[in-house]
Amino acid sequence: MSHIIVHIVLILGLPPLLLGVIGKTKALFAGRVGPPLFQAYYDLAKLFRKGSVFSTTTTWVFRAGPIVGLVTALLAGMLVPLGNHSAPVSFSGDLILFAYLFALGRFFTASAALDTGSAFEGMGAAREVTFSCLAEPALFFGFLVLAKLSGSLSLTGMLDGPFPKGWGVAGASLVLVAASLFIVLLVENSRIPFDDPNTHLELTMIHEVMVLDHSGPSLGMILYGASVKLFVMGALLMRIVAPFESGNAWVDWGLFVAGMLALAMVIGVVESVMARFRLVFVPTFLVAACLLSAFGIVLLLR
Repeated sequence: MSHIIVHIVLILGLPPLLLGVIGKTKALFAGRVGPPLFQAYYDLAKLFRKGSVFSTTTTWVFRAGPIVGLVTALLAGMLVPLGNHSAPVSFSGDLILFAYLFALGRFFTASAALDTGSAFEGMGAAREVTFSCLAEPALFFGFLVLAKLSGSLSLTGMLDGPFPKGWGVAGASLVLVAASLFIVLLVENSRIPFDDPNTHLELTMIHEVMVLDHSGPSLGMILYGASVKLFVMGALLMRIVAPFESGNAWVDWGLFVAGMLALAMVIGVVESVMARFRLVFVPTFLVAACLLSAFGIVLLLR
């Protein structure tokens, strides 16, 4: 029971800290002090204290978008085992639910953008769903590798079974899957080099353009949901690349938190040393991510 409580506390409390670590890492590379480590918490507290402004042309879909996006991200987090502990919710085939909870949140976010009647936000929604369609096969190919290694169709069974012994028998496949999932993580969370969450350039915005009309608590839920999504997908990747098992439950939790902070630093380094790709190159890299996971399956079958 205690591990379920810790699981919930981490999902609710840790995600904004990852954004702070990414921001600090990018600031250090740029030779700046940067925002405080807990700036994301301050921003969320400020947004939730404000009021919301809604256009008279919008419907309930616009109001539901941020709520559904946050709820689906939190529910997906309940399906992923954190550290060396089982997920609170686990059943055979939950990997399908995991993927399509994010798809449901994305659908409502894009629908909320279209509900404004703005061609600008419609452009961002079209880009978002197009890139997501290309990222989804890479995710499922990666799940196929993990399912083959573990013999399980649940995320808990997949991520508990093949590690750490899986690296000894299928290390090459796991390297390819980890690389593919890292690309998917960057795409799904609108990170450089695929998108820039801080940009406001009209021709390059993807995710940010869809949320321009949101304000107050609605915008806060969007930002918080995005951080939760980053945390959940990062936890999935961390279980593959760093399967820490100390034998002590609390040490395992500490190692997991340290690993997540290290992953945030890696993302910050990537965003500091790379420029954003031109939009025409993004589909190419997403196809490459699909091929990496597909080759992982081929190597495993051999």
